[in-house]
Amino acid sequence: MRLWIYAIGHMRGTPEGQLCEDFCDRARKMGRNMGFTAVALEELAVSKHRDPAMRMKDEAERLSARLPEGAHLVLLDARGKGMTSEDFAEMLGSLRDVGTKDLAFVIGGPDGLAALPGKKAGRSLAFGPQTWSHLLARALLTEQVYRALTILAGHPYHRA
Repeated sequence: MRLWIYAIGHMRGTPEGQLCEDFCDRARKMGRNMGFTAVALEELAVSKHRDPAMRMKDEAERLSARLPEGAHLVLLDARGKGMTSEDFAEMLGSLRDVGTKDLAFVIGGPDGLAALPGKKAGRSLAFGPQTWSHLLARALLTEQVYRALTILAGHPYHRA
Protein backbone atom coordinates (compact mmCIF):
# COMPACT_ATOMS: atom_id res chain seq x y z
CA MET A 1 0.00 0.00 0.00
CA ARG A 2 1.22 3.47 -0.81
CA LEU A 3 0.84 6.21 1.82
CA TRP A 4 0.37 9.73 0.48
CA ILE A 5 0.20 13.03 2.34
CA TYR A 6 -1.21 15.92 0.33
CA ALA A 7 -0.98 19.35 1.93
CA ILE A 8 -1.59 22.95 1.02
CA GLY A 9 1.39 25.23 1.58
CA HIS A 10 5.12 24.79 1.22
CA MET A 11 7.49 24.16 4.10
CA ARG A 12 10.85 23.98 2.36
CA GLY A 13 13.69 25.09 4.57
CA THR A 14 11.66 25.11 7.79
CA PRO A 15 12.42 23.05 10.89
CA GLU A 16 9.00 21.42 10.50
CA GLY A 17 9.87 20.48 6.94
CA GLN A 18 13.10 18.83 8.06
CA LEU A 19 11.19 16.94 10.75
CA CYS A 20 8.63 15.71 8.20
CA GLU A 21 11.34 14.55 5.82
CA ASP A 22 13.08 12.70 8.65
CA PHE A 23 9.90 10.87 9.69
CA CYS A 24 8.93 10.13 6.07
CA ASP A 25 12.40 8.70 5.44
CA ARG A 26 12.17 6.55 8.57
CA ALA A 27 8.67 5.40 7.60
CA ARG A 28 9.83 4.48 4.07
CA LYS A 29 12.62 2.34 5.48
CA MET A 30 10.41 0.74 8.15
CA GLY A 31 7.48 0.09 5.83
CA ARG A 32 9.43 -1.29 2.88
CA ASN A 33 9.31 -4.90 4.13
CA MET A 34 5.81 -4.61 5.60
CA GLY A 35 3.80 -3.99 2.45
CA PHE A 36 4.01 -0.18 2.53
CA THR A 37 5.68 0.53 -0.78
CA ALA A 38 5.77 4.33 -0.57
CA VAL A 39 5.49 7.17 1.91
CA ALA A 40 5.29 10.47 0.06
CA LEU A 41 4.49 14.07 0.91
CA GLU A 42 3.23 16.37 -1.82
CA GLU A 43 2.70 20.07 -1.24
CA LEU A 44 0.47 22.35 -3.29
CA ALA A 45 0.64 26.14 -3.23
CA VAL A 46 -1.77 28.19 -1.15
CA SER A 47 -4.43 29.72 -3.38
CA LYS A 48 -4.03 33.36 -4.40
CA HIS A 49 -7.77 34.15 -4.22
CA ARG A 50 -8.61 36.98 -1.83
CA ASP A 51 -11.90 35.50 -0.64
CA PRO A 52 -11.39 32.67 1.92
CA ALA A 53 -14.26 30.59 0.51
CA MET A 54 -12.80 30.87 -3.00
CA ARG A 55 -9.34 30.00 -1.68
CA MET A 56 -10.67 26.86 -0.01
CA LYS A 57 -12.63 25.88 -3.13
CA ASP A 58 -9.59 26.36 -5.37
CA GLU A 59 -7.35 24.39 -3.02
CA ALA A 60 -9.91 21.57 -2.73
CA GLU A 61 -10.18 21.32 -6.52
CA ARG A 62 -6.41 21.15 -6.92
CA LEU A 63 -6.07 18.59 -4.11
CA SER A 64 -8.86 16.47 -5.60
CA ALA A 65 -7.13 16.45 -8.98
CA ARG A 66 -3.88 15.15 -7.43
CA LEU A 67 -5.36 12.29 -5.39
CA PRO A 68 -4.82 8.76 -6.72
CA GLU A 69 -7.97 7.29 -8.24
CA GLY A 70 -9.75 5.04 -5.76
CA ALA A 71 -7.55 6.05 -2.81
CA HIS A 72 -8.90 5.67 0.70
CA LEU A 73 -9.04 9.27 1.96
CA VAL A 74 -8.39 10.53 5.47
CA LEU A 75 -9.01 14.24 5.95
CA LEU A 76 -7.20 16.06 8.74
CA ASP A 77 -9.74 18.29 10.40
CA ALA A 78 -10.01 19.75 13.92
CA ARG A 79 -13.65 18.56 13.93
CA GLY A 80 -12.62 15.01 13.07
CA LYS A 81 -12.36 12.06 15.41
CA GLY A 82 -9.20 11.44 17.39
CA MET A 83 -7.43 8.08 17.50
CA THR A 84 -4.85 6.50 19.75
CA SER A 85 -1.56 5.60 18.14
CA GLU A 86 -2.50 1.93 18.45
CA ASP A 87 -5.84 2.55 16.69
CA PHE A 88 -4.04 4.51 13.97
CA ALA A 89 -1.63 1.60 13.47
CA GLU A 90 -4.55 -0.83 13.35
CA MET A 91 -6.25 1.30 10.69
CA LEU A 92 -3.10 1.31 8.52
CA GLY A 93 -2.59 -2.43 8.95
CA SER A 94 -6.25 -3.24 8.24
CA LEU A 95 -6.32 -1.12 5.09
CA ARG A 96 -3.12 -2.76 3.89
CA ASP A 97 -4.44 -6.24 4.71
CA VAL A 98 -7.66 -5.79 2.72
CA GLY A 99 -5.65 -4.77 -0.34
CA THR A 100 -6.03 -0.99 -0.31
CA LYS A 101 -3.68 0.28 -2.99
CA ASP A 102 -3.46 3.92 -1.91
CA LEU A 103 -4.13 5.70 1.39
CA ALA A 104 -4.15 9.49 1.09
CA PHE A 105 -4.08 11.92 4.01
CA VAL A 106 -5.27 15.41 3.07
CA ILE A 107 -4.41 18.63 4.91
CA GLY A 108 -6.08 21.85 3.77
CA GLY A 109 -4.68 25.34 3.81
CA PRO A 110 -4.76 28.05 6.48
CA ASP A 111 -8.49 28.63 5.91
CA GLY A 112 -9.37 24.95 6.21
CA LEU A 113 -10.47 22.32 3.73
CA ALA A 114 -13.54 22.54 1.52
CA ALA A 115 -15.28 19.41 0.23
CA LEU A 116 -13.14 17.62 -2.35
CA PRO A 117 -15.02 17.52 -5.66
CA GLY A 118 -15.81 13.96 -6.72
CA LYS A 119 -14.17 12.42 -3.64
CA LYS A 120 -15.57 10.82 -0.51
CA ALA A 121 -13.47 10.58 2.63
CA GLY A 122 -13.30 7.35 4.59
CA ARG A 123 -12.53 9.21 7.80
CA SER A 124 -11.89 12.63 9.27
CA LEU A 125 -9.02 12.69 11.76
CA ALA A 126 -8.19 15.24 14.46
CA PHE A 127 -5.06 15.52 16.57
CA GLY A 128 -7.03 16.65 19.61
CA PRO A 129 -9.31 19.61 20.19
CA GLN A 130 -6.55 22.21 19.76
CA THR A 131 -5.95 24.06 16.54
CA TRP A 132 -2.52 23.23 15.10
CA SER A 133 -0.60 25.14 12.48
CA HIS A 134 -0.60 23.30 9.16
CA LEU A 135 3.15 22.83 9.39
CA LEU A 136 2.86 21.21 12.81
CA ALA A 137 -0.09 19.08 11.68
CA ARG A 138 2.15 17.64 8.95
CA ALA A 139 4.91 16.95 11.44
CA LEU A 140 2.41 15.26 13.79
CA LEU A 141 1.03 13.17 10.94
CA THR A 142 4.41 12.01 9.64
CA GLU A 143 5.48 11.07 13.16
CA GLN A 144 2.25 9.11 13.69
CA VAL A 145 2.73 7.29 10.38
CA TYR A 146 6.23 6.28 11.46
CA ARG A 147 4.99 5.34 14.95
CA ALA A 148 2.17 3.24 13.45
CA LEU A 149 4.63 1.32 11.30
CA THR A 150 6.87 0.67 14.30
CA ILE A 151 3.83 -0.61 16.22
CA LEU A 152 2.94 -2.95 13.37
CA ALA A 153 6.55 -4.14 13.23
CA GLY A 154 6.84 -4.69 16.97
CA HIS A 155 9.70 -2.16 17.08
CA PRO A 156 10.49 -0.60 20.50
CA TYR A 157 10.04 3.04 19.32
CA HIS A 158 6.48 3.04 20.69
CA ARG A 159 6.65 2.52 24.45
CA ALA A 160 3.05 2.91 25.59
